[in-house]
Amino acid sequence: MVENQIAFLGLGVMGAPMTINFAQHNLPIKAWNRTGDRPWLQNVTASGATIVNSIQEAVESASIIFTCLGDIPDVEEVIFGNGGIIHHASPHSIIVDFSTIGSQGARAIALKLKTHQIRFMDAPVSGGDIGAKNGTLTIMVGGEKADFEEIKPYLDIVGKNITYCGEVGSGQAVKLCNQVLASLHMVALCEALQLAKTQNIDPNLIVDVCSTGAAGSWALTNLAPKIINQDYQPGFMIKHILKDLRLVKEVIEDIENYPGINLAQQLFQQVAHQNNDNGYLEGTQAMIKAYGEKF
Repeated sequence: MVENQIAFLGLGVMGAPMTINFAQHNLPIKAWNRTGDRPWLQNVTASGATIVNSIQEAVESASIIFTCLGDIPDVEEVIFGNGGIIHHASPHSIIVDFSTIGSQGARAIALKLKTHQIRFMDAPVSGGDIGAKNGTLTIMVGGEKADFEEIKPYLDIVGKNITYCGEVGSGQAVKLCNQVLASLHMVALCEALQLAKTQNIDPNLIVDVCSTGAAGSWALTNLAPKIINQDYQPGFMIKHILKDLRLVKEVIEDIENYPGINLAQQLFQQVAHQNNDNGYLEGTQAMIKAYGEKF
């Protein structure tokens, strides 16, 4: 792999550990975050990455620019806004966006970037903060196949299951399906743990036994123990899953035929509004609070 200068924009719960993984593979990387006083940024610097104060400093010498942000407006601001990527990136450089912005948003951004001779790939990820730290993320990629082959060695550093899904927007399309599964897995997980309590069964037994059978899932293995321990720290915030479900509903015309999506959205919103709306900042496992259960 040619060690091109790379940039990483967005050092949040996911972006920071991904940047650390790149740096620990001795890749020359400049990183930028909108908020520079986050305590975990010290770990990014310690890994060997260079944290800079502006997008310009990060991207002007980079051939590959990774972004990991929140919603469509965030991605658009970082790319097209005042001082954004388009004003400083080299022609023919490539932006790889790890954010979840929906297929429509990805296609619109890619089309606009063409006029600036900058390539774009949507590469949303799944696996939470655990996957980001361990470099085992699932990455769903949309864009030109040749561009995918170019960035694949870099994706191999932060991901384990990397799939080329098709043209721009295809990675986002698959990610939206993933988020429907993740949302409804959480509903099933909460109700199974609640049922265990109702029957005076230790909920840890549900994790131990059901994880080995047909009902096993990533959520059951990784998030059920957090629910049992009342650990609601976010690996993936409720505000982000609600954003993703909003994107899902934007591409569905007959939403009444998707009762599960509506139920998951209702339960997440119920928790989000708790504690003066601070529920938005808790992990998705906090859905259990909608059931009034404590473990």
